[in-house]
Amino acid sequence: MSSTTFRPDRLDVRAFAQNAAQLSGEITLSKLERLAQDLYRQEADLALKTVNWQASGESVAVTGGAAQSWLHLSMQAQIPLQCQRCLQGMTHSIETEHSFRFVKDEAEANAQDDDAEEDLLVASKQFNLLELIEDELVMALPFVPVHEVCPVPVKLQASSEEYEAALNEKPKAFAALGELKSVLKKAKP
Repeated sequence: MSSTTFRPDRLDVRAFAQNAAQLSGEITLSKLERLAQDLYRQEADLALKTVNWQASGESVAVTGGAAQSWLHLSMQAQIPLQCQRCLQGMTHSIETEHSFRFVKDEAEANAQDDDAEEDLLVASKQFNLLELIEDELVMALPFVPVHEVCPVPVKLQASSEEYEAALNEKPKAFAALGELKSVLKKAKP
């Protein structure tokens, strides 16, 4: 089979692996809806930013058993995020490679998961590779994105001079009660 017979949105993973097929492409960030929710839109038009990806299949012979189907995936992307320190836009580079072994069902995946070093996925004739790409990108995002060096000065204190001045001008509640108490004492005969 040629690579043109395989579609990334409905991939027969066993046939893909048995044919040692390859697919590659790019997808815009705007089409990855779950990922796009967390991106910094003020910096970039998400329809212009792309993820480049490459996938290859491999069938690995196993002594005394059926051949294992593998999918090797690599991705490169420049992801616009918001720095959580200075709140400005930043670009996070993702360059990643992952290998996945396919098993026949969820029960087999659960049974082998603890002992397997690789990621296990359930084989399908309609596997959505694009969803896997999005999942991997979401997991590759930093938990708290920050610049190594922020492009603007970062305020590292919780209060300002204006706040302190306003706080000192504001009458204290107990002081006001004390004054009221003294006025009431003077008013009593």
